[in-house]
Amino acid sequence: MSNVVVVGAQWGDEGKGKIVDWLSERADIVVRFQGGHNAGHTLVIGGKTYKLSLLPSGVVREGKLGIIGNGVVIDPWALSKEIETLKGQGVNITPDNLRIAENATLILPLHRELDLWREEAAGGGKIGTTGRGIGPAYEDKVGRRAIRVNDLANPDTLGPKIERILAHHNALRRGLGKPEFKAEDLKAALEDVRGGILPYVDVVWDLLDKARRAGKRILFEGAQGALLDIDHGTYPFVTSSNTVAAQAATGSGVGPRVIGNVLGIAKAYTTRVGSGPFPTELEDEIGQRIGERGREFGTVTGRQRRCGWFDAVLVRQTIKVCGINGIALTKLDVLDGFEEIKVCVGYELDGQRIDRLPAGQNAQARIKPMWETFEGWSQSTQGARSWAELPAQAVKYVRHIEELIECPVTLLSTSPERDDTILMRDPFED
Repeated sequence: MSNVVVVGAQWGDEGKGKIVDWLSERADIVVRFQGGHNAGHTLVIGGKTYKLSLLPSGVVREGKLGIIGNGVVIDPWALSKEIETLKGQGVNITPDNLRIAENATLILPLHRELDLWREEAAGGGKIGTTGRGIGPAYEDKVGRRAIRVNDLANPDTLGPKIERILAHHNALRRGLGKPEFKAEDLKAALEDVRGGILPYVDVVWDLLDKARRAGKRILFEGAQGALLDIDHGTYPFVTSSNTVAAQAATGSGVGPRVIGNVLGIAKAYTTRVGSGPFPTELEDEIGQRIGERGREFGTVTGRQRRCGWFDAVLVRQTIKVCGINGIALTKLDVLDGFEEIKVCVGYELDGQRIDRLPAGQNAQARIKPMWETFEGWSQSTQGARSWAELPAQAVKYVRHIEELIECPVTLLSTSPERDDTILMRDPFED
């Protein structure tokens, strides 16, 4: 028996929600270990759609424990709203099925404001932030001035911590020509929200250690994708946290030996939201067709995603950086009906072939994709639940993808419905 980490192998939006939900039936505990409510998962269960941002996907399944780890930055107001929304859909959220790490960092109203103001001031240098305060909250965490979840339990000691964080933020606000944030307003806001958060607070590292010793299956759920990692992604057009598989350990308080299999999620094509390099982007009717068929709009922002052909170079790179030993390939059905399908198998940079994404922003902007063209298929793959139901050309496409990325496809998704999934190897099995 093995624990499993699920990470996006592209720029996010790969369909992790469905795969995590599908796997959660085999798990006892589902852990979110990084990011914030800038991430979005859409689950379709029994014809009912659930949109999650902070809550782990496992909370919609009875008998599963969802955990928000210390690596997550938590907007308590957004979390309370999300809990109430799910309760309105018939999902009962209680401390029996949700726990929050006491040492997780809080996103405050001043973080949201700073995020939006700085993006507005950036002009042509915008990085495409969602404006939800994620980056500024992580900055305060690293700057050792953050207010954390456990601080809500001790309102009498908040004064000096509020003064410390405002000394930094009010200087920034003055520099941007904005009004200062008042200490009493921040303290009142935190006191107002504490009652909705404190019942769920726990010592998560200890809880997970006991669960591991008891033989419980743990599923670690990543947000965004590996190409948005603050170190290994397309910097500076990245998120503010580490999104690679190794963060599952740091972001939840377990040792790296606790992590077993690493499952990467990749679409059968490529999408990206916001600014930044995208070597295989299609700014034509084919890209538009992929976007329309794949319903490519962000769960959180509603922004239209940029679309392009599958980039085997990028996925192979994230497989190596994350230690992925199995890929779940999603949205294969979106490619139904194309006469030909292209895959990027290498890049040309200044007249030379390279087989990796360069780290430099200027070099990333100059690379050109090198294509391999495949014959498409006219038959439908939608809803297929076995290899025998797939067109021969679709099978050939998947098998060649495996060769190019140097990793087996162990799960294949053919629609948003959780049961429309072909399993080759159970990630929970060693």
